[in-house]
Amino acid sequence: MKIALVAHLKYPIAQPFSGGLEMHTHFLACALQARGHSVTLFASQGSRATCQVEAVCSPTGTAIDDASALRIDAEELAAYERIMDRIAAGGFDFVHNNSLHPLPLFRAAELSIPMVTALHTPPFEPFVQGVRARADDMVFAAVSESLAEEWRPVLGEMLVIGNGIDLDAFAYRPRASGQTHAIWTGRIVPEKGPHLAIDAARAAGLPLVFAGPVSNTTYWTDEILPRLGPDVTYLGHLSHDELAQRVGEAHVAICTPRWEEPFGLVVAEAIACGTPVAAFARGAIPDILDGSCGALAVADDVADLGRAIRVAVDLDRHACRRRAEHLFDAHTMIDRYEALYRGEIGRGDAVLGKAKRNAGRTPVVASREVSSKIELMHDA
Repeated sequence: MKIALVAHLKYPIAQPFSGGLEMHTHFLACALQARGHSVTLFASQGSRATCQVEAVCSPTGTAIDDASALRIDAEELAAYERIMDRIAAGGFDFVHNNSLHPLPLFRAAELSIPMVTALHTPPFEPFVQGVRARADDMVFAAVSESLAEEWRPVLGEMLVIGNGIDLDAFAYRPRASGQTHAIWTGRIVPEKGPHLAIDAARAAGLPLVFAGPVSNTTYWTDEILPRLGPDVTYLGHLSHDELAQRVGEAHVAICTPRWEEPFGLVVAEAIACGTPVAAFARGAIPDILDGSCGALAVADDVADLGRAIRVAVDLDRHACRRRAEHLFDAHTMIDRYEALYRGEIGRGDAVLGKAKRNAGRTPVVASREVSSKIELMHDA
C-alpha cells in the first residue's frame, strides 16, 4: 500500500521525542515501511524516519499568549491545506491521520481514498467539529477503552486499537541497578505533574531521577527548581536508548498525570523494562496496571502515591514484562492497523464500483462548501 501518514506539527517526529505521540507516530511510520509499504510522513521540519518525510512547516510549538495562538492557528491551517492538496494529488491508497487538527477531517470528503483518524486525546474544540463532520463516513480508532468512553457522546461505538511499544527497544532487565531509586519520565509541564512525583518519592524515602524536555519554563522555575536537591536528579532530555536504559535501571517508575491520561506510554515502557509502576489512577492507567506490575494511588494524593511507591518497589519484574508482552507488543498494533487499511480499501473499492454503475447520482462535496465550514470553525 501507498500510505500517507499525517502527523501533528507542533514538534518534530524525531529523537529525542517530545512525547508519546511523537514516538508512536515515528514507530508507526518506520514499522509500516519495514513491512513493505510505501509510507510518506507529513510532519514539521526536523522530522526523521526510515520512510519518505515531507516537511511542511517549521514546528509550531505551543501557544504562550493570544498573539502566538493566532500565529500558530494560521501556520497550521496553511500547512494542513498543503498536506491535503499533496495527498489529493499523490496517488495514495490510504490516509492515516494522526493529527489533532480539524482541517484534514473537513477536507477528507474531497479524497477518493479512505482515511482513518486515530484519537489520541480527549474531545476538545475545534477538533470535535471536524470529528462530527466525518462521524458517519470515516473510521475512528481510539487508543484506549477509557478514551473511547470519552468520545462516545460524539461518535457512539468505535474501534479501539491500543498503542503498542517496541519491546526490543525497551528491553527487559531482570534486576535494577544501584541504590534503590525511582524514576519519572515525560514532558515537564503542569499537566504531567512531576512536582508531585518529587514530593511522593520523598514521602516514600526514595531518591528520584527524572527526565524529559522542559516544555514550560515558568513551571520549571516555580515548581521544579525549588524542589531539586541531593535526592532529586534531573537527567535532561534523553535519547530513546538512554531513556530505556535509565528506566530499566530504576527500581520503580512514577506516573503523575493531572488529567485523564488517554493511554500512558511511559507506563507501558516501564513495565516492558521490568520496572514496576506507582501511578495516579487516572484515564487509561488502571487498564494498563494490575496488581502484578503496579500500584495505583488516589489522583493528586501525594501521601497515597508514596504508599503506592513502597508497594510497587517490591513487585516481581518478570511479571511486569509478561504483562507488557501480552498487552503492548507494537507489532500486534501494526497488524490491526494493516487489517483496518485493507478492509477500508476493499470497502472503498466496492463503493466506487457502485458509484460508477450509478454515475451522476452521487452528490459531490464542493471545495467551496468545505472552505465555508473551515471558516465557520475558525469564527466559532
